[in-house]
Amino acid sequence: MTALALFASTLVLVFTLGMQSQFVNNGHYLLAFCNSLAIGASNLVLYRLAPDAAGIEIAAYLAGGPIGIVLAIWVYRFKRRAPLVQRFKVGG
Repeated sequence: MTALALFASTLVLVFTLGMQSQFVNNGHYLLAFCNSLAIGASNLVLYRLAPDAAGIEIAAYLAGGPIGIVLAIWVYRFKRRAPLVQRFKVGG
């Protein structure tokens, strides 16, 4: 169960960091603000679980990052025209 939690928290952390970059670069202030909460929550989970990781847990931790960033790229590129992202763009 710890391995799954490490995988999920790493995936979510890297996914949200990738999305944060896109939100900031494209002026999505509210989405960037809200996304920061998810980044913080994922970091908290990692800080609690990672120090005791060994074996399969380390592999799960390492697997979450690459999958998370690829997922972030896909979601932003192919889903960015969704009304949610456009609705929260402030300015410009």
